[in-house]
Amino acid sequence: MDLTFYISAFVTLFVIIDPIGLAPLFVAITQGMTAAERRAIGLRAAAVAMGLLTLFGLLGEAVLGFVGISMPAFRIAGGILLFLTALDMLFERRTRRREDQADDHRPDPSVFPLATPLIAGPGAMATMILLAGQVRGDPAALVLIHLVMAVVMGLVLVMFLSAGLLERALGKTGTNVITRLLGMLLAALSVQFVIDGLTNLPLAPL
Repeated sequence: MDLTFYISAFVTLFVIIDPIGLAPLFVAITQGMTAAERRAIGLRAAAVAMGLLTLFGLLGEAVLGFVGISMPAFRIAGGILLFLTALDMLFERRTRRREDQADDHRPDPSVFPLATPLIAGPGAMATMILLAGQVRGDPAALVLIHLVMAVVMGLVLVMFLSAGLLERALGKTGTNVITRLLGMLLAALSVQFVIDGLTNLPLAPL
């Protein structure tokens, strides 16, 4: 795999996880907490989400094989799922849904709703399976995919720790503009996933 593939993997994970969009939600969920409490919750949420995504990256394809789903078929389904997520981002449905999930207050929000479904949601899990499937048989490339995911999770943590500053700097309008730009990029990447899946579908015997 060349550098372009890993750049594409980074962009895909960054867009689907959306650290910038999560930052104001993190502020809302942890409202009234001290800086130390916010830091602890952010660290736990990032660690749990990273563990979930690692699990899906390593074992997701084996689970698919067990239930008889081919990687091309899952790639097409994953591409459609990512495209629907892109539509949500473009039309603000994703933000409203995340805010609704954030309203479900729990004493410790690090696992739910932060780690899942806000960070490691269905789209992110599907993306890890898709990316791992593209480097099947290459352990070094698989490790690099998980390193790319770890970098994205590091950015999520940075956004969490600096969420207050980011919220004041961007404002609501700035956050909306960035979310829409990322949505357009995700839409294009999701279409590419579908094209790759269709290209690799096994031909039925005549």
